[in-house]
Amino acid sequence: MSVIDLDIDQWLDERDSFELLIDARSPCEYEYSCIVGSKNYFALDDAQHKEVGTIYKTNRASAKVLGARYICLNLDKHLLEISSKFRVGAKVGVYCAKGGMRSASIAHVLGMIGYRVVRLVGGYKAYRNHVLSELNRPINMRFITLFGNTGTRKTKLINELSPSINLEKMANHLGSVFGSVSGKQPSQKAFEDALFERLRELRGVKVCFIEGESRRIGEITLPESIYKAMREDSINVEIFADIKNRIDCILDDYCGVDRAFFDECMTKIRAFISKDAKDDAISAYSSGDNAKVAEILLTQYYDKVYKKPARIDCSICSDDIEYAKSKLLEISQNLNCIA
Repeated sequence: MSVIDLDIDQWLDERDSFELLIDARSPCEYEYSCIVGSKNYFALDDAQHKEVGTIYKTNRASAKVLGARYICLNLDKHLLEISSKFRVGAKVGVYCAKGGMRSASIAHVLGMIGYRVVRLVGGYKAYRNHVLSELNRPINMRFITLFGNTGTRKTKLINELSPSINLEKMANHLGSVFGSVSGKQPSQKAFEDALFERLRELRGVKVCFIEGESRRIGEITLPESIYKAMREDSINVEIFADIKNRIDCILDDYCGVDRAFFDECMTKIRAFISKDAKDDAISAYSSGDNAKVAEILLTQYYDKVYKKPARIDCSICSDDIEYAKSKLLEISQNLNCIA
């Protein structure tokens, strides 16, 4: 049997060599948050996990027997898929909630078959403790932070510049009152895990592009280390653009807004926009004039509530996106030379 138990530091060092990473927790646990890149071959499904956990409180022996029976049934299905996709002998990482019976059971069976299994001691809990510890550390790189009014294509620049961190993509939110247009956000844990993984990918990078976000992106809260680094220890670049190009950007980014969502968001901003501007925006939306809606919201709401950072090191126009990218890359190259 080839099963090795490693603590979190050693396990992370080995992870890039895994051909398969198994999360043995229940589907509900996995959906809420998981280690990036893992696949959910659960030892117990949601109902089974709840049932076994309830019995365990009063009769541990019975709970273990029932849990083992369920695990055998689930493994019967999982093994067919695993063996069809991953050759026997492949290196497999496994974890569960706390490094207990669920991951041990799957690891034991896979190891007996001939897979080279590496199990995480302490499970996802150990991983989360490590994530939080790392995110509390000062950021070991210099940010070029893009600030500017809504619609100036900051996110487009972040997507096309490298290396960069796209916080809005990780948070599935555009950082505004209409920002949840793409749907449900990940959990705070899932966001932090994704950010941790991105920072690991960027180890050794001296200079990185990032967009200047508020401390909160929708329901997600940024770690203090990231927020401080992007505002206090960075090169702050103001991105500006012509109103027509900003309107075009809004029409691209918010094309999925339906009536119910529009009305909900307009209600949220009623204290921050004049009644006339609000009525004009609603009227324009009703008539299908989305460009007019965007113009009203940009000039009468977003621009008025935007808080410009106290320090701006330089300003770049994004009307010509290639020009803006070239100027930003110049800043990055200069910083890399002196870093």
